[in-house]
Formats: sequence, C-alpha cells, structure tokens
Amino acid sequence: MTYIVGLTGGIGSGKSTIANLFVELGIPIVDADIVAREVVEKGSPLLAQIAEHFGKSILTEEGELNRAELRKKMYLQMKMKKSWLNHLLHPAIRERMLVQLNTQTAPYTLFVVPLLIENKLTMLCDRILVVDVKPETQLARASSRDHNNIQQIQAIMNAQVSREERLKWADDIISNDAKLPENLPHLKQKVHRITPILF
Repeated sequence: MTYIVGLTGGIGSGKSTIANLFVELGIPIVDADIVAREVVEKGSPLLAQIAEHFGKSILTEEGELNRAELRKKMYLQMKMKKSWLNHLLHPAIRERMLVQLNTQTAPYTLFVVPLLIENKLTMLCDRILVVDVKPETQLARASSRDHNNIQQIQAIMNAQVSREERLKWADDIISNDAKLPENLPHLKQKVHRITPILF
C-alpha cells in the first residue's frame, strides 16, 4: 500500500506549482483537479447532464466545459447550484481518485486536493502538507489567474475552510506568499528540504 501525503491549500495558494516540484523528484501524484476535468471531458455523460441543467452556454464552441461561464452561473445562485453540481460530480471524482490511489505501485504518492479537509478526504492520508498563503495573496493571484472579480474569488474562499482551520490539520507547511517565478528557486529548496521528512 502506498504511503499517501495529502497536499492541500486554499484557492490561489500555489498547490499545482508545489505539486509539480514533487513530480520533478519522481514522486507520483493523484490530483483532484485533473480527475475533476477528466470526468467532465468532452462527450462524457456527466458533461451532458451539466449542460442540460445549466444550459448550453456552459459549453465552448468545441463542446468542452467552459469553466469560467459555469463559475458565473454558480456565483449567481451559489448554494442551490453548487449543491446540485457537487451531488453529481463528487461521487464520480472520489471513485476515480480511489482507483488511482489504490493502483499506485510507488512507495509514496502525493494526493493533491484543494478541498481535502472540506470533503473529509483526510482519512485517506498518512500525512498532510498545507501550502499556506495570506488571504490577500489568494485574492490577488486567483483574480489575476482566473479573470474573475474579487467578489467571486471571495465567495470561493468563504466556501473553503479558514486558513486557521486548514493549518490545524497540517503535519507540514510550505509558505508561498512570494511572487513567482522569482520565488521558484526558494520553493524548490523548501520542497527538497521537506521531502526527506515526508517520504
């Protein structure tokens, strides 16, 4: 059975950047965001259900999911629409992640999940690594990256556990407030220092 290290952090914390640094060291990952894209890829039954529920406007001209448009619709009626979407997608995402985790042959696997704590997936982990940033860093990064307004980003942050709660679960912490790509060498050093502890 592979030793599972859960990697988590709030929106805009830089989880993917940190995960990719572990990949460079040859450590396999199971990434919830990648799995979430796979279950709604073009032509999938789940994507068809989402389009039927939200309307064809959430599809691109190529028939793929327009995530920005879906986020807008979710923001307008956050609780009701989020509940429906989570009920549809979470079981499929969880099932595929479990399959990927259970078929790992490497001694260690990095389990990258933004909502690791919120979705009670900590029970699948042997250790938890939190990528920590200040709330103002989250707002600045996520609004710039996703081209969403501050209110949408703040709504997403409010739906996640607080920074304080997330840190309570951490066995290990990587702080990532500095700007990229200038900070990348320092992040690499942090990952190299922490890898012997984790693995």
